Amino acid sequence: MTTAEPLPRTAGTVGLDRRQVHAVAACYFVASFAALGLPPYLTEILPGLGDRDGHWAGLLYIVPTVFTALGAPLWGRLADRFGQKRLLLRAQLGLAVSFLLAGAADSLPAFTVALVFQGFLGGTFSATNGYLAAALDGSQLSRALTLMQGSARAALVAAPILVGTLSPWIDPHRQYLVLAVLPLTAAVLLNFLPEPVRPVAARTGRDAAEADPPGSLRLLYTFEFAFVFATIISFPYLITLVQQRLPGVNGAVAGLLFALPHLVYLVGAGRVHSAVEARPRTGLAVGFALVALGLAGHAPAHSLLTFALTRAVLGLGMTFGLVCLAVLAAEAARGRAPGRMFGTRETVSKCGAVAAGLAAALANGSSGPAAPVVIGTVAALAAALLALLTRRSPR
Repeated sequence: MTTAEPLPRTAGTVGLDRRQVHAVAACYFVASFAALGLPPYLTEILPGLGDRDGHWAGLLYIVPTVFTALGAPLWGRLADRFGQKRLLLRAQLGLAVSFLLAGAADSLPAFTVALVFQGFLGGTFSATNGYLAAALDGSQLSRALTLMQGSARAALVAAPILVGTLSPWIDPHRQYLVLAVLPLTAAVLLNFLPEPVRPVAARTGRDAAEADPPGSLRLLYTFEFAFVFATIISFPYLITLVQQRLPGVNGAVAGLLFALPHLVYLVGAGRVHSAVEARPRTGLAVGFALVALGLAGHAPAHSLLTFALTRAVLGLGMTFGLVCLAVLAAEAARGRAPGRMFGTRETVSKCGAVAAGLAAALANGSSGPAAPVVIGTVAALAAALLALLTRRSPR
């Protein structure tokens, strides 16, 4: 994947070179393992905490997301005031503390409190993006944000596999204790990176004059919410849908189908960035259209080949969407306090994820596992139309 080139350094500004950007991405990747790899195993963890049938798994799955959404704006403002690096270190250490509490919890209330702490004290994605935005600009920032999404996709694919591999030897509940070492290690590595500093004059001069108008920032948040909603809504009941459409399929194949869109992103994000960098609104419209097409293909798919093709199309749409959102976010960050902007963006994203989870649960309960992808299709088509209508507006 294409990564950021070194940022030209000016007085009062500490930039990041290619190796440092890679180090930030690696730190985000390793810190994401427990956060992304252990939630799918909640149904195995909760019986040991008194929830014999795992009834609370669905609710606890979104607890960290909800509290990340609540805490992100606060941490973003504090990062702008006290330094992006300090608050990024805080987020990594907050994850480590919450994982230790979760692994040591001996009751359902104690485990729930640990998940609340994970959401509120974590927020490593927005903290990482704020750190990068304080040191990089324009195309360099958008490429770095694209790389961070690649780290997230890679962790989303690899983490559940690692947790499952360790399960015969270490109970998933106690793996929280083991995996707490990862954000601690990330914090140690990040401590050697510079604190990016931009003086007020650098943020309020020419860059501020080129900043997006407020309406464009609101539009970015609208697209962010719609994209997360349309893509996430298919996740909770996808395995159920696969088993319904492809009777007898084994768990490995179902897991590969789940991961396929993220693998497409890892393969194609760099090329897509080069293609859409000059026209992100058009690329975003294409992304939403492909997401709608991929989701629409889920319901009638009754063979492994057609299901794999629809997942690949969805993955291509996710790639276009995530990359274009990174380009638009990099443009919006010019002249703005990065912590506050990316904290708000994180809140919007998490709200989209929570809304998608609730909508999926309601739709599945009333109409079956194919219903969520239908809702996602409609949402993606509406967002594609909005992106087309606004593609000529100032970015």
